[in-house]
Amino acid sequence: MKTNIGLGTKMIHAGAEPDPCTGAIMTPIYQTSTYVQESPGKHKGYEYARSQNPTRFALERAVAEIENGKYGLVFSSGVAATDAVIKLLKPGDEVIAAADMYGGTYRLFSKVFQKFGIIFHYVNMQDAAAIKPFINKNTRLIWTETPTNPLMNVTDIEAVANIAKAHNILLCVDNTFASPYLQNPLDFGADIVMHSATKYLGGHSDVIQGCLIVNDDKLRDDLYFIQKSCGAVPGPQDCFLVLRGIKTLHVRMQRHCENGEQVAHYLRSNDKVQHVYWCGFEDHPGYAVAKKQMRGFGGMMSFTLKDDSIATANKVLSSTKIFSLAESLGGVESLINHPASMTHASIPREERLKNGLTDSLIRLSVGIEDAKDLIADLAQAIG
Repeated sequence: MKTNIGLGTKMIHAGAEPDPCTGAIMTPIYQTSTYVQESPGKHKGYEYARSQNPTRFALERAVAEIENGKYGLVFSSGVAATDAVIKLLKPGDEVIAAADMYGGTYRLFSKVFQKFGIIFHYVNMQDAAAIKPFINKNTRLIWTETPTNPLMNVTDIEAVANIAKAHNILLCVDNTFASPYLQNPLDFGADIVMHSATKYLGGHSDVIQGCLIVNDDKLRDDLYFIQKSCGAVPGPQDCFLVLRGIKTLHVRMQRHCENGEQVAHYLRSNDKVQHVYWCGFEDHPGYAVAKKQMRGFGGMMSFTLKDDSIATANKVLSSTKIFSLAESLGGVESLINHPASMTHASIPREERLKNGLTDSLIRLSVGIEDAKDLIADLAQAIG
């Protein structure tokens, strides 16, 4: 696909080619486990569906194109994609990871891979220089996400990439919160981009999936070997759903950004709200970096109340009528979430508090409904 086309055109046409058999404009769902061969080893490029599937390959082309990458790989979940990245490492290798990140990533690192001798250091990456003291001869990977989940901290991808390259360390960026519409980490020097495609890429809360995007040939081959060998691949129906979701990513993200801005400013004006975490405020510590590397500020935010108690937070969480109390994010519908007991419960409380994630913090995934209705819903819930 041409590289000078607009974002919307890219989203609609990424990975899409008319079906060669019928001319169908939508990629067919190839619901098959295996493929007939003419003779041993002589086939049409497909042998077994864990290794190859045409619907999956179309999606892998699509995610590569929308992230300005050369190769895409899709997995059965975002955690499975993360798992594949860590499987590039061996016992004794060290990872520098963001202190403020998705709880499922922390759980995978600390409860699964740490047992196999991989060492993790958790660092506040709002200042890229904070990474340097943790680099040694065993450091193989830097893992960050920006904006972070749920405190909306911003990492300067280019600054971290420069440090990583100077020491021959891989940099992986979890780009789930921003989506490829708002941010493309490969353009700033990242080696791997990870998405929970469950979120904005799918966009309709009806699929679980993850993906990785890279430019390096060997890195792609190594990750493909892990994907094929460990088997965490998505089914073709799920791939079809994410392909369909990507076609409307640009219009959805525009509305998420518009609604997010209105909701964030409303919350900040509410005299019962203590603090609003949203990287679109000009006084946000990471605003300048976010403005440099993002095309907008998205619909994700968190807030605390002046009455900083679990009971008051629970009342708000249980009182919304349009915002649904649920895990996940990035769907067309607005969600409200309690990180301490839901998405980040696997992080020890003392670690959460050290990073600023209080017991009463509330996270919002602002959807694409009418903003006035969302604001009215929050107003009645906060009281």
